[in-house]
Amino acid sequence: FRAQLQALASTTGPHKDVSEKFREILHNILSLGEDELVEGLKAFIEAIVDENVSLVISRQLLTEISTILQNLEDSVSKAVSHYTLEKVLPRVISFEEQVGSIRQHLADIYEREQNWKEAAITLVGIPLETGQKPYTVDYKLETYLKIARLYLEDEDHIQGEAYINRSTPLQAKTKNEELQIVYKVCQGRVLDYKRKFIEAAQKYNELSYKTAIHESERMTALRSATICAILASAGQQRSRMLATLYKDERSQQLPCFNILEKMYLDRLIKRAELVEFESLLQTHQKATMSDGSTILNHAVVEHNILAASKLYNNITFAGLGA
Repeated sequence: FRAQLQALASTTGPHKDVSEKFREILHNILSLGEDELVEGLKAFIEAIVDENVSLVISRQLLTEISTILQNLEDSVSKAVSHYTLEKVLPRVISFEEQVGSIRQHLADIYEREQNWKEAAITLVGIPLETGQKPYTVDYKLETYLKIARLYLEDEDHIQGEAYINRSTPLQAKTKNEELQIVYKVCQGRVLDYKRKFIEAAQKYNELSYKTAIHESERMTALRSATICAILASAGQQRSRMLATLYKDERSQQLPCFNILEKMYLDRLIKRAELVEFESLLQTHQKATMSDGSTILNHAVVEHNILAASKLYNNITFAGLGA
């Protein structure tokens, strides 16, 4: 195939005829076994991006390749995608649309492998702001939000927040409700990671009422709102948030309802009651604070002190003596 491709790359003639000859070779390559298939596709890509081949033909065939890659085994597709990105790098401006498509697909592969960081880095390579191709608001917003979500999955809230900030002006321009919801989810997660639990609880609670979201996801948002409210520092904002969540009938279905109820009703919480609640916490919510206590322990001790002070404000001397 390599000899045929090299000869074809230097052939001049009508674009349609040259393209068809390339497609005939591609059809034969696609019938090969995995190892030969990878090498065959690499040879094909090397030939079609050669400077001697008309840019019209190169773009058209590379677009077809980017579609074919989505239907191949991940191992094959990943190897060929990396090779393609490497080969077109010197002329990346000429193949922006094709490179964007290949990067999106490669990021999906990394995401399936739960390699969140590599998936995010792959998408960052799409020149959304510096390229010559005019991208739509929704495409840019969706890509930025995906990068943010991937960094958050990798527990890198700093990079996650950076891409949330890039998506903020775009979010105001879109009419796509699904993207607006994803934006709010990412915002909530960033606030959660930064231990701004009240603000995170407000975002999650708002999401729990979005009818565009599946009911199970609304309940997940409500649970996240409740967990964040419980972990928040005491004060009027938390009291209002606890009241809102406690009065929501759906909260009674949550595994953390007993802790929510005790906090709202100013009842003392015992250490043994926190075991089940601790199992609901994410890694960053289990962090140790500067005084050596966990976020949860700090919140519960603070709550218990306030609950005890209210109890003693209402106790009689006779009751105290008893």
